[in-house]
Amino acid sequence: MNASSEPSSGPSPSHADLPPSTPVLIGVGEVSETLDSPDYRARSEAQLAADALLAAVADTGATAERVLAAVDAAVMTRSFEAMGFGSPLGTPTSYPWAVLRRVGASPAYVVHDALGGQTPQSLVNELCQGIADGQHSLAVVFGADVTSTTRHFTRGAGAGGERPDFAEDVTGPEVDRGRGTHLVNTRHQVLHGMTNAPVQYALLEHARRHRLGLDRRTYAKQMASLLAPMSEVAAEREYAAAPTVRTAAEIETVSADNRVVADPYRRLMVARDQVNQGAACVIASVATARALGVPEDRWVFLHGHAFLSEQPMLARPDLSRSPATVAAVEHALDVAGASMADIGPMDLYSCFPIAITTVTDAFDLDTEDSRLLTLTGGLPFFGGAGSNYSLHAVAEVVRRVRREPGASGPLGLVGANGGQLSKYAVGIYSARPRPWVPDDSTALQTGLDAVPGVPWTEVADGPAVVETFSVEPRRDGSRTAALVCRDLAGRRFLATAAADEELLDLLADEDVEPIGRRVHVRHVDHLNRVALTRATLDRLHPVRPPR
Repeated sequence: MNASSEPSSGPSPSHADLPPSTPVLIGVGEVSETLDSPDYRARSEAQLAADALLAAVADTGATAERVLAAVDAAVMTRSFEAMGFGSPLGTPTSYPWAVLRRVGASPAYVVHDALGGQTPQSLVNELCQGIADGQHSLAVVFGADVTSTTRHFTRGAGAGGERPDFAEDVTGPEVDRGRGTHLVNTRHQVLHGMTNAPVQYALLEHARRHRLGLDRRTYAKQMASLLAPMSEVAAEREYAAAPTVRTAAEIETVSADNRVVADPYRRLMVARDQVNQGAACVIASVATARALGVPEDRWVFLHGHAFLSEQPMLARPDLSRSPATVAAVEHALDVAGASMADIGPMDLYSCFPIAITTVTDAFDLDTEDSRLLTLTGGLPFFGGAGSNYSLHAVAEVVRRVRREPGASGPLGLVGANGGQLSKYAVGIYSARPRPWVPDDSTALQTGLDAVPGVPWTEVADGPAVVETFSVEPRRDGSRTAALVCRDLAGRRFLATAAADEELLDLLADEDVEPIGRRVHVRHVDHLNRVALTRATLDRLHPVRPPR
C-alpha cells in the first residue's frame, strides 16, 4: 500500500474536514449528434466541445458565468481533425481557444495535448495534482471529434452538397504538446504495413491467442462473446454512435457489413472511429467549489490514480502482455487503499479485445457478463475516435458514484489506454470525501523501464521464426501481411509478406497456426521481406549485385 494512503473502507472525513486545496470533480457533460438525427446540425469539433463544456458547467449547479470566469486552466484532448494534416472542412488556428472563446473563458494556462486514448484520464490526474499543489483553482478538460461529419461531406452522401466551413482565426497563449504520432507510428512500422491501429493490435492479439493455446476459430468466438454484451449497454446510452444490440454470432461472422479489417478482427470488434461526440469535465479546489456555491452532492473525489508507460513494442519481453497497464491499475488501487473487489462501476478501455483482457486476465475479472466492464458500451459500439473516448467514461462514472454518496458509496474505476498498449492511465472515483493522495507513478516507471527488453533490429536477413502476424485484406481484393519474427540469434524484427501468395494463404487460413513456422527474410529497399522458402525469396526478391 502507498505509505500515504489510507483504506477507503476506513473512517471517511466529512466535507468540512477537507483541506481547501483538495481537488474535486464538480461537473461533467456530453454531447453527440448522428447524421440521421432530426436535429443534426453538422456542428464543428470546436462547437461540440464547447457545447459539452457548457453542459459540464451547468452540471456543477453553480452560476455558469461565475464558473467560467473562475477557469484558470484548460486542456483539450487531440482529435483526428487536429492531427496537423489539414481537414477538408477547415480547422481553427487554435483548437482550444476556438472552444474557450465560444464559452467566454480566458484561462492563463491552456494546453492542447498530444494524441493518446489515455489522455482524458491522465489529464484529470495531472490537473488534480496541479490543484492540490496550488497551481490552479479551477480547471476544465474537454474534447470532441467530428469524423462522421467530415466523412459525410467529403466521401459520403453530402459530398455533392454545400460543405460547412470549420476554419476560423482564433489564437491565444497555448502550450501545444504536439501530435505525438511519432510515438505511435514510427517510420519503420509504417514501412512494414503497421499503418493503423487494427494491424498493430492484431499482432498483440494473435500473440495472446497463441500463449493461451487457442485455435483461431475458438478465439474469434471468445472475442465476439466478450464484446456482444457491451453493445447492450451502448444501446441504452444517449450519446452512443451505434446504439444497436449485436449478438456474438453477428460480431464473429464475416459479412459485407462486418468485413475483416485486420485478422483476427472483424469490423464490429474494433473501435468505431466515425463519430460526432464531445465530452468535458470541470475540476476545482474544495475552496473554489465552496466559493462558487457548488452543492456538495455534485462533488466527486479522485481516490486513486496512476499513469504508466510500456516499453517500445519490439522490445517487450512478451507481446501478449502489458505489465505497465497492470501496474497502473494496481497502483491506483493502492493509492485508493482499495482492492479490485471494492470497485463498483467500471470502464475498461475497449478499442480492441486485448485492451480489455489485459486487465481482466491480471485481476481475474469475470468476462461472462462484460456489461460490468463498460459504462458506455465500449469503443466499438459507443464510439471512440481520436483521444477523447475516456472522458465520456469519466462523465458516466461521476454520475454513477453521485447516486450513492456518503461513507458507504461505491468506488468507480476508469482505465484509459493509448498507443499499442503503450500508455495506461487510471482513475478511481467516489463521492466519499477524501483528501488528495499523490501517486508514485514516477518511481514505478523507473522500475518498469529498468526491465531488460528483447533485442531487436531494423535489418534482418536469413532464416527466422514467426512470432506473431496479421493479414490485412484490401478493398481492391489484394492482401498484405505484417509479421513480427525472430532471427536465429533471437533478435526480433518487423517484416512484410505482400508478395508471397503461398505465405499469405497460410497466414489467412483459420485452420493453420503460423506462429512458430520457419520463414526466410531478406532486407530489400528498407524493408524486411519474408517468404516461406529461400527459393521463393530468391524469385521474388533476388539478391542485387553490388554496384
